[in-house]
Amino acid sequence: MAEEPSIPLRTTGFRLLHRLSLRLNVPLDQVNFAACQLLALLAAFWFRHYLSPTKVSTVIRHVVVTILGIYFVIFCFGWYSLHVFIEIFLCYCIMTLAKIKNIHKYSFVAALAYLTLCQISRVYIFSYKLLSTDFSGGLLWPLMIITQKITSLAFQLHDGMGRKEEDLTKEQSRVAVRVRPTFLQYCSYHLNFLSILAGPTSNYKDYIAFIEGSHINMKLLEINWKKKGYRTLPDPSPLRAVVQKVAITVVCALLFLSISKKFPISYVSDENFVREASFFSRISYLIISINAVRPKYYFAWTLADAINNAAGYGFNGIDENGNFRWDLISNLNIWNIETATSFKMCLDNWNIQTLFWLKSICYDRLSNYRIPLTLMLSAVWHGVYPGYYFTFITAIPVTMAARTVRRNFRHYFLSSKTKKVAYDIATWATTQLVISYTAAPFLLLAVGPTIRFYKSMYFYGHIVCLLVLLVLPTKLRYHFDQKRERQPDIKPANETLDPQLDEKIK
Repeated sequence: MAEEPSIPLRTTGFRLLHRLSLRLNVPLDQVNFAACQLLALLAAFWFRHYLSPTKVSTVIRHVVVTILGIYFVIFCFGWYSLHVFIEIFLCYCIMTLAKIKNIHKYSFVAALAYLTLCQISRVYIFSYKLLSTDFSGGLLWPLMIITQKITSLAFQLHDGMGRKEEDLTKEQSRVAVRVRPTFLQYCSYHLNFLSILAGPTSNYKDYIAFIEGSHINMKLLEINWKKKGYRTLPDPSPLRAVVQKVAITVVCALLFLSISKKFPISYVSDENFVREASFFSRISYLIISINAVRPKYYFAWTLADAINNAAGYGFNGIDENGNFRWDLISNLNIWNIETATSFKMCLDNWNIQTLFWLKSICYDRLSNYRIPLTLMLSAVWHGVYPGYYFTFITAIPVTMAARTVRRNFRHYFLSSKTKKVAYDIATWATTQLVISYTAAPFLLLAVGPTIRFYKSMYFYGHIVCLLVLLVLPTKLRYHFDQKRERQPDIKPANETLDPQLDEKIK
């Protein structure tokens, strides 16, 4: 398949690596991003060893991570990075001046509105035909991460200072913030070099615990180490986790450079391709092109996770085998995505920290229309391209239909291993079709290509979901089963728990 034309030089960042980008035939934005992330990885090792909490004060740690983050964002985005500083300063003023009962509302509206204005200007004024979620496509991705952090912190402050403890869920109570951050803490949380370019978002309390040096011990104290033969708390090293994640990023980078460009997603809406290729060929190419896009995200998110781990951030206790876990702020699980047997399983392992954000500030706080409203918030956060809205609107019936099918049929295939394997294979193949159909407009961006794509696929995703929801029972069977599972075993009034006494009574 022919490669797409090379992207012209469009960057507001430094052009120091322009020759390298020409030699690699990779856009300068992507080269700047990769270079800064690799430098951040080295800086993270240096930060952990030479600026550990036992050697320097927390103030120095805050200052260093903030200065490095500011440098990286200016190097990548130049004057356009001014929007990062404006949004942070604006929302810090809101956090300082607003009343606690309204702080989450004002911060949410201000941060999301500013992000949307930047997305509109980037897409329609500057005409940068790039994904808002493309890590190298401009400042939008860092702004999206900062918007998550601003709103998360505002809601956590509202929970910690404006609500009663008994009104909070267990998770809300755990992450609630009881004191307003200082300006240095606020800037460090949002601008630190560990997450400024590619995230991921993390809870404010976890980040502050990392800076203060109590992050790892907090997790270790949850385990009884004396039973495991330890006299003192162990000192878990992130080196093994970092090496594994860097190896994954290298493989993903090679896949992206060698495969992704050979299967451009725009081809699925090409009029000649749609007219000449068979339906089976169109579906096959759709699945291949969607899977060819993933290595870019695997690369960026896994490298971001490795950077945080290298600095000593991301420790999450131990697993069932006794191995140290460094996945507290991991943003994806590649194996679970590639082997997903349901639409939900794929979503639950993709952009994990964003799912946590959507759940904490939207889904958990609603009583009605949770799924539609949460998906619409996700669409607004992602950007203003129509393709985003096609994807998230389509995801609503897809999610409902997937749940309905699972509730009605899955239990028939659990009686034997053979049936379960057959069920898993069938649902995996179906998931590939559904994910590809749903995600294509997200990458096509515009209305015209999206409609041509839907027509070429005969709207099979929408039609199948509609038939499932119309034909199969949805809530009745599920609620009956749930009620039956929760119903306790009730003995007759004259029956006790002692069989011998029961016999005497009879």
